[in-house]
Amino acid sequence: MDNNYFVDSDKLSEAALEKKHRLENDPSSRTDHMQYMEGMEQISSDIRERVISEMKSYDYSKYTPADVLRALRHDTCSVEDFKALLSPAAEPFLEQMAERARLETQKHFGNTVYLFTPLYIANYCENYCVYCGFNCYNDIRRMKLSMEQIEHEMKVISESGMEEILILTGESRTQSSVEYIGEACKLARKYFRLVGIEIYPVNTDEYRYLHECGVDYVTVFQETYDSDRYEQLHLLGHKRVFPYRFEAQERALMAGMRGIACSALLGLSDFRKDALASALHVYHLQRKYPHAEISLSCPRLRPIVNNEKINPLDVHEKQLCQVLCAYRIFLPFCGITVSSRESESFRNGIVKIAATKISAGVSTGIGDHESKYTGKEADEAGDEQFEINDGRSLKKMYDDMSGEGLQPVLNDYLYV
Repeated sequence: MDNNYFVDSDKLSEAALEKKHRLENDPSSRTDHMQYMEGMEQISSDIRERVISEMKSYDYSKYTPADVLRALRHDTCSVEDFKALLSPAAEPFLEQMAERARLETQKHFGNTVYLFTPLYIANYCENYCVYCGFNCYNDIRRMKLSMEQIEHEMKVISESGMEEILILTGESRTQSSVEYIGEACKLARKYFRLVGIEIYPVNTDEYRYLHECGVDYVTVFQETYDSDRYEQLHLLGHKRVFPYRFEAQERALMAGMRGIACSALLGLSDFRKDALASALHVYHLQRKYPHAEISLSCPRLRPIVNNEKINPLDVHEKQLCQVLCAYRIFLPFCGITVSSRESESFRNGIVKIAATKISAGVSTGIGDHESKYTGKEADEAGDEQFEINDGRSLKKMYDDMSGEGLQPVLNDYLYV
């Protein structure tokens, strides 16, 4: 593995440093990443097998310009067409892909773009994921907000006009229990019309409890669908278990959640194969749960605290645009979210073509919304998960989208 992934470890204790080095250098010291741990629910589903099989057999080098043009001529995009649109052969046809994607987006979503903001309430983590700023071996300021602090953050955010929030934690059941997250979601219902969560995967009964606490949708990043690469990147903790993470969205839908989102973190592995697997994950879930709102996120790697060397391998803006256009053509009804990891100029452009949802007023730190929204210095704050690229406020984002001829939407749900 590329040593550039690893963080500076000078401040770790000798015992922790020894364990960290052993995990990095001795694969036999790690648990089996395909083996469920105690307490992890196993469901009966063939979606993982179908997605991974299709991804492994994907040879994108075999596609030709003729395959790409054929795919663009078809009214309905098949899986085989989608594979052609993701291939290197499609790169010269990006303009045609963008126009087809734009027409599909306008047909199904009009000129609307949905706005939301994330709220990180804790950054404690029990996983060692070598690319993440929250990983348990990274020397950062850890913090967990109290309910009073969470409510204060929510008040600050809601006063900006935001109506949809995504609640996030580091992946630590010890510090961020399901009950703790549930109480935060109950508070969120006081201030927001739409509540999502992006937390560690849980069992169906726990998703059902969180739904009862007010959660509308669940986002889970698979990070990479390449199980071998996944094993190299996730060295410790519950997140190491590949199949349990893969099945999280389906458990959430089984628990009654209205919507879910799937994603790979593009740049961790072969981005074309990860993009294929992400879309096929959505494709099969849509057919099995036709009532659900299912969407895709498309983040790329960003620098993290104590490691400035992480970059999205081979995934530049042109490649990201290709992936997003292919997503829209293949999954015309699917929501597509582009986060603040991307630049202002890229996000301004992609919402006119393929994306339907973007974040605004973003902080990936803990307890610092008041300082970022009002300029008042925070008494205490925890370090960020990664560096954002587009720091526009809700008002600036709203005005910019309106100026581009789009209709920003804060909420389109009525509860009766």
